[in-house]
Amino acid sequence: MAQNVAAEQLTITEWVKGLAAIPESEFSLPNVQDYVIRHAVRPESLDKYCFFSKGNYTRNLIFRNNLFECMTLCWDIGQNSRIHNHRGQNCWMSAPIGRLRIQNYRVDQRDASHGTCRIVPTELYDLDAAHPTYVNPMEPVHEVINLPEFNQRAVSIHIYSKPFDSCEVYYRDKGAYSDVPLFFTSEYGKLNPAEKLL
Repeated sequence: MAQNVAAEQLTITEWVKGLAAIPESEFSLPNVQDYVIRHAVRPESLDKYCFFSKGNYTRNLIFRNNLFECMTLCWDIGQNSRIHNHRGQNCWMSAPIGRLRIQNYRVDQRDASHGTCRIVPTELYDLDAAHPTYVNPMEPVHEVINLPEFNQRAVSIHIYSKPFDSCEVYYRDKGAYSDVPLFFTSEYGKLNPAEKLL
């Protein structure tokens, strides 16, 4: 993973504005990754987009247009995502606060008619402020874990291009997968009324 060589420390508002200034024709995996590496987000500027829940990690929308969406994911100690994909869209991740473990998987023996497959663990790496990354389009199935031994909350920033509202979730023990809808805990700094934080 590339070392962070951030030339600038930006507020999240400035950072998103810079992302939005990248023309669609140049919004590529390497170009956006280069932007994320060169421009760090000031952690204190994320306060408005940080909602934690004891029940599950939270998804907090910061910005969305037709080209990309940007959000924080807030992870309490010991929380993890389900094993999932991103609907074939590119994803870039950074973690200005805390540290997260990323486990990638290879999908074998996929049978769409029965909703079954076998997933095999592959690359394993950590995400933190010095090590932003992107999801490998050749191996896009993964899970994100805030390991108990990290012993601190984490906040990651995710960019998806293009936006999507559902993903496939993989059930390792059952050898199955299914579509699940995605929801935001908060949008543009305001908690969604349906959300109850524990």
